[in-house]
Amino acid sequence: MAPGMALEPDFDKLYDRLMDEEDARVCKDIPDSACTSVPRNFFRQVSATTLTSLGDSLTNPKTTLAWLMGMVGAPVALIAWLVPIRESGSMLPQLFIAAYIRQLAQRKTTWVLGSLLQAVALLAMAVVAWTTEGALAGGLIITCLVLFSLARGLCSVASKDVIGKTIPKTRRGRMNGLAASLSGLLALAFGLYCFFWPPADSDTAFFAWILIGSAGLWVLSSLIYWQIDEAPGATEGGDNAIRQALARISLLRDDPPFRRFVITRALLMMSALSAPYYVVLAQQLNTGIGMLGAFLIANGLASSLSALVWGRMADQSSKRVLIRAGLLASLLGPLVIGLHWSGSLPESMQAWLFPLAFFVLGIAHSGVRVGRKTYVLDMAGGNKRTDYVAVGNSLIGLLLLMTGLLGLLTALIGAAGMLLLLSGMGLGGTLLACRLDEIKY
Repeated sequence: MAPGMALEPDFDKLYDRLMDEEDARVCKDIPDSACTSVPRNFFRQVSATTLTSLGDSLTNPKTTLAWLMGMVGAPVALIAWLVPIRESGSMLPQLFIAAYIRQLAQRKTTWVLGSLLQAVALLAMAVVAWTTEGALAGGLIITCLVLFSLARGLCSVASKDVIGKTIPKTRRGRMNGLAASLSGLLALAFGLYCFFWPPADSDTAFFAWILIGSAGLWVLSSLIYWQIDEAPGATEGGDNAIRQALARISLLRDDPPFRRFVITRALLMMSALSAPYYVVLAQQLNTGIGMLGAFLIANGLASSLSALVWGRMADQSSKRVLIRAGLLASLLGPLVIGLHWSGSLPESMQAWLFPLAFFVLGIAHSGVRVGRKTYVLDMAGGNKRTDYVAVGNSLIGLLLLMTGLLGLLTALIGAAGMLLLLSGMGLGGTLLACRLDEIKY
């Protein structure tokens, strides 16, 4: 045995045990040459995705970055752009990025580049936090976030194609679910730390170190991802980016199954968009800053406990996962608002109603994420998969920016009204999910 080999995990045995099926080595929808590398590739992608998902949790624009902007004295107008830029900035350019990525036989290099660029952006953000303040700090942090989001788009497009070439059908849901569960557990630990040992209100260095540590997570993930055994793939159709992008948009007109999926996904965005309103309703009860830790813990628990279960279910039917998760998220809002308005709960329970609902919403959102990722991976192969991901994400990114206008309705109907409105939107997405084509495995 070569030196050091004894310390290398037995990926084959771990993979067989995790699959726990007689056909654990099934190789559907991937090249025959990739079959022997599936266990190693599976765990390398789980490890890389877990690290980046943890980094996403530590640099969440709704919590960490928002607090950091407040500490450095950035204008409120800039703080309001954190979430739209973080989410849509990584999606909007994908329609154009995909044309260039199509020219590469191996696309793991694109993922590694995107990961390293995200690390650079976070390091720059940490330097800004330590050395500047006021509007200058806010503007520079936003600039770093734009770079971070664009780099994230590179990883998003490339990862779907790498998974499609290295992980068989009926295994992709479990891979996404396992990574989400592991990162959820680690994020839960962070939430517990913040709950019991919250930083001082002016401790900018604490958040700067979080950014530096998160940058290290992306560097480490890029080293792991580089070791994936990816067979060369098709490279045709990668000429002019703008011409290719406009040509890909026609998928929404000419491909009815894909069009239904994109509309379904857009409506089920409510599982993410409704989350802040549960926090707002809890704040209106004057629960104090300690309740924020409860929300962080609820979110981490929901992801860690449910994602792997959703992943196994998605390997059987990602369509049914979208239906069940969408229905859960949609019915939750009216139920919580009904309990809140009825006054049937004891006063001591009112404050904990919303973290509990946030936990259930986290379970539903995890199902929506795992279900739609698995569905788009399995509904197409080759470069068509890249096109589906790029067109779908670019459109969703545009819609995310537009949803900022929905916030104007809050002044008229309040947080509870917004929650009910988004629940209706999710119910429409759930009904549309019932019309999606069932993926054949």
